[in-house]
Amino acid sequence: MAETANDIVSRRMRGLDRAFEILEFLRVKRQPMRPNEIATEIGAPRSSIYELVNLLLGHGMLDYQGGDGRVFLGRRLYFLGTAYAEQFDLMRECGRMLGVLAEETRETAQMCLLEGNKYTVAMMREGIRPFRISSNVGELVAIPWTASGRLLVAHLSDQEILDFIPPEDFILPNGRRLEPADFIAQVRQAAEDGYFTFNSEVENFTHCFAVPIRQADGSSIATLCLVTPREDGLRNRTAYLDSLLKAAHEISEKLGFRSLKGRLFGS
Repeated sequence: MAETANDIVSRRMRGLDRAFEILEFLRVKRQPMRPNEIATEIGAPRSSIYELVNLLLGHGMLDYQGGDGRVFLGRRLYFLGTAYAEQFDLMRECGRMLGVLAEETRETAQMCLLEGNKYTVAMMREGIRPFRISSNVGELVAIPWTASGRLLVAHLSDQEILDFIPPEDFILPNGRRLEPADFIAQVRQAAEDGYFTFNSEVENFTHCFAVPIRQADGSSIATLCLVTPREDGLRNRTAYLDSLLKAAHEISEKLGFRSLKGRLFGS
C-alpha cells in the first residue's frame, strides 16, 4: 500500500529525531566512532544509522576522523555554533566577562549551565598564573558534585529536585554519599546567600566559587565561576566573590533581571 502524506511526515520526523540522537551521542562520547558502534550503543538498526551518517556527512554535520570509517562532529557544526554565540546575548556577554575575570583574578573563570539533568562547563578562560586548572568544556557532570549545581536548581521545589537528579548522582567521586536532604539544605542556603563556594568534589586541592546569572523571572539560567588552588581561593575569598557578584549582576541586568542594588560580599 502506498504511503500517505502523514506516513511520510512521520517517517521523516523519526529520521530527524534519530539524526539528532547521533549528534548528541557523539557530543557526549567526545570521540570518533564507527557507524556500527553508534548503532549498537543507541540501540538502532544499522541500516538506518549508516543511511543517516552518510546524509550527515554530505551536509558537513559529521566528518571522517581517526581512520577506519570513524566519524565525529563536523566542521559545519562549529560555524553554526559560532553564529549562535554571536547572536545570543548570554554567550557573548559571558565570553567578555570571563576574560575580565580571568585577567582580574589570575584564576580560571568559567560559565556553567545545565544540560538535561547534568552540569556542564559551557565556556572557559584560563588564568595567567603558572598554576592552571582545566575542565573539559561540554563534559557532563553530576549536579551534586558542583558548586554551580546548588544555584542552578534553586528554582525547583524539594521534590522537584529529587525527581530531577538521578539517585546515583548523589554518590560523590570519593565514594561518599551526599544525603539528598543535606544537598537541598545547601541549595536553599546558596539561594539565600546569592553564591556558593566549596572545596571541589571533583578535583583535589581546588576551591570553587559560583554566582548565578539570573533571567528576568529571577531564575538562574547559568553561573559564573572561579576555580582556584584551594589555599589561594580561601585567602582571596572576599575579593573573588566581589568580582563574581559584580560580573553576574551586570549580565543579569542585561538579561532583564531587576533587583535591589547588589550587595558586594565584602561590604
